[in-house]
Amino acid sequence: MDTSRNILEFLHYHPNVSRQEIADGISFSESDATLKRLISKEVDNGNILVEGKARATRYRLSPQAHLSMPLNIDTYFLKEADERLVQTSFNFELITTQIPQVKIFSEDELQRLNASQALFQKHLAEISESQYRKEMERLGIDLSWKSSQIEGNTYSLLETERLLRESKTADGKTKEEAVMLLNHKDALRFILDNQGYMKHLSIRNIEDIHTILTKELSVDKGLRHRRVGITGSNYRPLDNEFQIREAIQASCDAINARENVFEKALLALLLFSYIQPFMDGNKRTARLTSNGILIAFGYCPLSFRTVDSIDYKKAMLMFYEQNNLHAFKQIFISQYEFATEEYF
Repeated sequence: MDTSRNILEFLHYHPNVSRQEIADGISFSESDATLKRLISKEVDNGNILVEGKARATRYRLSPQAHLSMPLNIDTYFLKEADERLVQTSFNFELITTQIPQVKIFSEDELQRLNASQALFQKHLAEISESQYRKEMERLGIDLSWKSSQIEGNTYSLLETERLLRESKTADGKTKEEAVMLLNHKDALRFILDNQGYMKHLSIRNIEDIHTILTKELSVDKGLRHRRVGITGSNYRPLDNEFQIREAIQASCDAINARENVFEKALLALLLFSYIQPFMDGNKRTARLTSNGILIAFGYCPLSFRTVDSIDYKKAMLMFYEQNNLHAFKQIFISQYEFATEEYF
């Protein structure tokens, strides 16, 4: 890791510090003039903000750098949950102030995504409506399997395909596992039958998707009014129903305000998982809502088929605990590229 990256990562975990504290924190062995020059370069790049003057000067990351800079996720998770320096409480400013200021994707990342979207549009122009539905069914099987696997479902991909196509349950599996998979199929069908439904997000949209995904499961319907915890993390979501509703509405407003569809879809994946508005089924709801946005605007949905479940959870925890989306953004980009190459 180069020195500039060390400086930025130190500031991510230790905001509002002096130059000497930075030097001590990263064990900087060169001159103070060199450190000052490196910091000034990152100030010019828009990554570091300066407050105060002379000995009272303090440095912190810009909102853009705080959300988007690469963090060493492998090193981060070498520490147990109680050892990690995390933001334990829900950050309202993340949604209302910080995210509206930042550009989610770099120009290079947008170029990759737009190239994949062009490939998808080319494929769509070459197939019939019935072929589109057939491919969407194939993608839906993969999505149902992987989305459920991330939540602990033990059905294999082949068992999932048999269940969704032939209504045959797998031996040794619970009824709840089968219902979870079938609910994914129903949720995707609902989105396809109402393709403009997610163009403008509302709380009602989110609740409708959650209702479909959790039908016939022992999950409370509607926004939660009790506390929930996150396994393996000290981050604690909101526990007040009125604040939860306020956070969802603020997220819908932030997503609706974005012009770029990829930004809308990524923010839906992250923010509705971060809020945890329901007692259960939150990440499933976020994945289907994100795909609903993509479909509504004529983009390719994601199956997440090649995602490692642990990598997915780590990237999401990094967003919960550090409000940093870099790791999850890489998953989103790679899965969009995979989807446009694999399906249709």
